[in-house]
Amino acid sequence: MSDEVPKKLRFGWTTGACATAGTKAALSALLSGTFPDPVSITLPKGQTPSFPLATERLDEGEATVSIIKDAGDDPDVTHLARIIVTVRHGGKGTGVTFRAGEGVGTVTREGLPLEVGEPAINPVPRQMMRQVVEELAGQAGVAPDFQIEVGVENGEELARHTMNGRLGIIGGLSILGTTGVVVPYSCAAWIASLHRGIDVARAAGATHVIASTGSTSEKAAQAIYNLPDHALLDMGDFAGGVLKYLKRHPVEKVTLAGGFAKFTKLAQGHMDLHSGRSAVDFVWLAEALAHLGASASVQQACKTANTAMQVLELAREQDIPLADYVAAKARSVAEGIAGSPCVDVLIFDRKGRLAGESGRDRG
Repeated sequence: MSDEVPKKLRFGWTTGACATAGTKAALSALLSGTFPDPVSITLPKGQTPSFPLATERLDEGEATVSIIKDAGDDPDVTHLARIIVTVRHGGKGTGVTFRAGEGVGTVTREGLPLEVGEPAINPVPRQMMRQVVEELAGQAGVAPDFQIEVGVENGEELARHTMNGRLGIIGGLSILGTTGVVVPYSCAAWIASLHRGIDVARAAGATHVIASTGSTSEKAAQAIYNLPDHALLDMGDFAGGVLKYLKRHPVEKVTLAGGFAKFTKLAQGHMDLHSGRSAVDFVWLAEALAHLGASASVQQACKTANTAMQVLELAREQDIPLADYVAAKARSVAEGIAGSPCVDVLIFDRKGRLAGESGRDRG
């Protein structure tokens, strides 16, 4: 038995928190001529983190700083990204306005919590930045009429690894964060993006969406249904995040597409399909095979299998419709969570071939 103490995972800070800190540092310099470094801010839940400045520049009428985002121990695509904030004087009476700098996207589709044409700086980070401006402007005795430009170095390339393109956010990343804190491995940003994807699909009038566990299954399901890009959800392992949101924000038809192992977990009632958070139950699969008439030797081979794919191949060799059975069970679970009478499930093998299905004949 190991005596090693498990490592405590380190929290990090969102792009919204970094942009807020950058706003405070840049505006402080614009008003006083001095950059606070490090600069501290107050987050929505009361935390007061400090951020060192990576760069600073004060010009006539504007100030620019950059902050390197620290996502802690979370595998965030924006970890160590450079967040660049420029604050400049705005027109009289304009209040606080926002502009997308290089690497920050622009909203082009309805359904997001921002108007089309707006920079992809989410509502909570906007409010945090407004509060900073109003506080500092009040202390200086000036009107809070300032433009805040937020950019992310290499943001357009980083955005290729996010769902922004499907959400209709073009040109870069979104500035995110509802608490300012990144919780390691919470995957909150991914789940939030899935929710926004459903919002965008509904706003575009979609009556059918495909939620897939990976690119292979998505491509195979698209070959069957040929839906528009905005109707495709990169569900990954977060079946629960998708299905629970669909219960409150329904779509007429939902297709779940994925691999045999992940949908075996869904069939057993697991909402998180990641291998580290749920496991395939080979005894459950053996019982399924027994229900389908498999011999005792086949059932035993299933119980001692190393992978779910081994079991699938075993069932195929015996001409046992195990994948159809799993699909039906997964559909029943999904309909119970989503509250929808029209869910279909497509199970594909690693080559993208249809291995099992349930519900597709209902149209």
